[in-house]
Amino acid sequence: MKKATLVISLFIILKFVLQVLLLNSEYELHRDEFLHLDQANHLAWGYSSVPPLTSWISVLIKALGNGIFWVKFFPALFGALTIVVVYKTVNLLNGNITAIIIACSGILFSILLRINTLYQPNSFEILCWTALCYTLTGYFKTSKPKYLYFSAIIFALGFLNKYNILFLLMALLPAVLITRQRTLFLKKELYFAIGLAILLISPNIYWQYTHNFPVIMHMQVLGKTQLVNVSIGSFLSEQLLYFTASLPILICGIIALGFYRPFRLYRPFCYTFFFVIALYILFKGKAYYAIGIYPIYLAFGATFITNKLKATKAKPALFILIILPLLFFIPLYFFAFPNFSPEYISAHKEVYKDLGALRWEDGKDHEIPMDYADMLGWQELARKTDSAYLSISHNKNATLIICDNYGQAGAINYYSKQNLMAYSFRADYRDWFDLDKKYTNLIRIKNGWEIEDEWKQTSPYFETVVITDSITNPYSRERGTAIFVFENANISINNAIKEELKHGNYFESD
Repeated sequence: MKKATLVISLFIILKFVLQVLLLNSEYELHRDEFLHLDQANHLAWGYSSVPPLTSWISVLIKALGNGIFWVKFFPALFGALTIVVVYKTVNLLNGNITAIIIACSGILFSILLRINTLYQPNSFEILCWTALCYTLTGYFKTSKPKYLYFSAIIFALGFLNKYNILFLLMALLPAVLITRQRTLFLKKELYFAIGLAILLISPNIYWQYTHNFPVIMHMQVLGKTQLVNVSIGSFLSEQLLYFTASLPILICGIIALGFYRPFRLYRPFCYTFFFVIALYILFKGKAYYAIGIYPIYLAFGATFITNKLKATKAKPALFILIILPLLFFIPLYFFAFPNFSPEYISAHKEVYKDLGALRWEDGKDHEIPMDYADMLGWQELARKTDSAYLSISHNKNATLIICDNYGQAGAINYYSKQNLMAYSFRADYRDWFDLDKKYTNLIRIKNGWEIEDEWKQTSPYFETVVITDSITNPYSRERGTAIFVFENANISINNAIKEELKHGNYFESD
């Protein structure tokens, strides 16, 4: 076995091992993961929250048994493939084994370890950004048309996964135009590749058209509720946190693309980086949206540094660059991942508090980080909803379950032993109501602070009302969430739902 093959194999194995070790078994799935898994039950060419590709992966997960192992396997796989693409890029640049180790180490011990713990579009998005830059690197080096067609396919997959890849395209176009690679626009193969990409994404574009472009409404809501609070300072400062230990390599990679003669063919990537950052600042994008741009620069930076240092007395510095990401990772292991139980974190919360990890969106400090709290209480909710359903005395099959958020609905659908189907007016669930079925009973999952209002507003329309239970997990973000059972409606529940769906804005944004 070649040394390079052995090295990349070891990195892949270590990647999967770390992803297992970084997730404590006490935690359940994250609220966002439930939504993506539920999309497998409602296949379409688009959704109000995301494009369709994640739903296709969810179908595969469902076919494999829908177990947590497979839910966590795919983001880890996409992270491992990102390492492979960086390795292939170093090979393309004629980098040596040391460059491969430096670049892959930088990818392995980075923010990707956290991102790859969750089943969300982000892991595949970063893979697509990296792969698209790799294929373009191949084209800039060889001028072989096959790389353009690969680029088209990768872009299409990235687009069908998350529209964020459009920012990479918008940055690449002017970057190519201001360099010698502008001759690309004179190649007929480019336009064939563009046609292929358009053909592949056209079903989703048509879906957006027939549904009045919900992505636009989604972005408007996101802009008003979250992006409006993004500052240039916070955006730029957060960029330094994602690949902190590899910053020297990243900086060298960007500089080398601008001035290092052997990299002159790849100069568009130098400008692409700055254009991507500028676009996100202009559109007030969240800091993590830009993570996908970084991996490719580790390949360039590692190759440049090893080429410059391998024949000098500074060669020992390469060892430092190899182990630096590991040294940075060791302290992060103890507080940056959900690998310790909620009880442990609560008992040592001063450390987390000093780092600001306990502050939630409400501006207050809690017992555990908010992301971790979003991974607790779901099985309890499903179990107690099952019990509430079994307590209904008349016509159980005519019972509608409505939740206050998509996490609650998805958790019930995933964990329920009674095969219950819950809905919500939030995110994609508002499009999935089965109103062909007539309902006479209602189970209402209500946020704890709205219990009294729900009782006053809904109980007059039913013969019997009872709160059967609530979420008691002290560390769950859903703590206090109540389960109402309303039986024997004196109005048409179906008509009430139809009216509710006509009004209001129910988008929830990432």
